[in-house]
Amino acid sequence: MEEPHRRIRALHTASTITVYQAYSPEIGLPAVRDGRFPSAWLRHRMTWIKPSFLWMMYRSNWGTNPGQETVLAVEIDRDGFDWALRHACLSSYVRGLHPDRGTWQRDLKLAPSRVQWDPERDLNLRPLPYRSLQLGLSGKVSSRYADEWTVSISDVTPLAREIRALVSRGDPDLAARLLPQEKPYAAGDEPLAHLRP
Repeated sequence: MEEPHRRIRALHTASTITVYQAYSPEIGLPAVRDGRFPSAWLRHRMTWIKPSFLWMMYRSNWGTNPGQETVLAVEIDRDGFDWALRHACLSSYVRGLHPDRGTWQRDLKLAPSRVQWDPERDLNLRPLPYRSLQLGLSGKVSSRYADEWTVSISDVTPLAREIRALVSRGDPDLAARLLPQEKPYAAGDEPLAHLRP
């Protein structure tokens, strides 16, 4: 079966969805230890969450980029995630989906969350011909993510290193077996209709 061009793929349960972020150890390690983001995590800033593990590996270079050495798997409440999708605006203008550029700019300014569709990645971090979602949360929604929606926070940096080592050694089959089991996320058509160009 052919992959849709844009689809949310994620590790999820009936009540939660796992997203990934990468931080410096000063932020990441206390978050893992306490199961919540520390006060040093700036709650008023835009934060981007990624349901795709391999997209996070691409973005953080397997957790080796400066300031991204601790890769976190953040399990959050599906109701919160779905709310953010319903209230999101695409981060770029799409002719035909938006009435006009001015309307899109107004919507983007007012939206508490925004969506980008970026190329999914393979084990070598090369782009695939279909896209995965990034969800940006701003202001009060960022605080809700950190303080209300978060169910658990795990350090998946060792997993990232193990998978990267297997890929480097030429064992992609074993590396693939260690990946989080991301499956299509059924948010329903309604929350995504305005987010699919």
